[in-house]
Amino acid sequence: MQRHYAIVPAAGSGSRFGSEKPKQYLDLLGRPLIFHTLKALTACPDIERVWVVLAPDDTWWPRFDWSELGSKLETVRYGGATRAESVSNGLGAAAMVAADDDWILVHDAARPCLSAAMLDALFSELANDPVGGILAVPVADTIKRADAEQRVASTEPRDGLWQAQTPQMFRYGQLEKSLKNAMAVTDEAGAIEAMGLQPKLVRGDSTNLKVTYPADLALAAMILRARK
Repeated sequence: MQRHYAIVPAAGSGSRFGSEKPKQYLDLLGRPLIFHTLKALTACPDIERVWVVLAPDDTWWPRFDWSELGSKLETVRYGGATRAESVSNGLGAAAMVAADDDWILVHDAARPCLSAAMLDALFSELANDPVGGILAVPVADTIKRADAEQRVASTEPRDGLWQAQTPQMFRYGQLEKSLKNAMAVTDEAGAIEAMGLQPKLVRGDSTNLKVTYPADLALAAMILRARK
């Protein structure tokens, strides 16, 4: 029986947010932002273990109490310079328990509003899928392509366009192999695609937002409060 594990790369600084404190440690309803992210994963009964991949020089993690998240959570202090490096190092830690056919979910540290329903949809739709897939939402807004002067160069057709989210869920062996050959990708699906495979798009929810700018943090707080 295939098992499910999760990896959360959290070695970045969140420079676009414009804060001296790494984005994943900013306050969100009295807890670090990443606490909510990890809680969604550790609370899922189908996920057996969660590895959070930290920068080797991360001094923020020890300042907080993570005991509420339970024994599923493990830290890996081998965060790399890129997302792909951090995920690869997380896979190295998972090698102690994960078989090639086990599922690995990679989830952004800055997506604190992941719900149990979203995880259920991912598990259900990908249970027997030969490739794996990702949570995503169809693009709803009109898309403009800019020129060098930041003027509209063209309007892009949005038919068939989806905005990728996380978790992205693939089998351990396939994901490990794909990342070795595609370390420049910005998400795990890109590495799988580079192998000539087609990940499945599992419809997610716009509330599964990634906190990138200050306004996103306020919106995430509103979403989490509404769920309570």
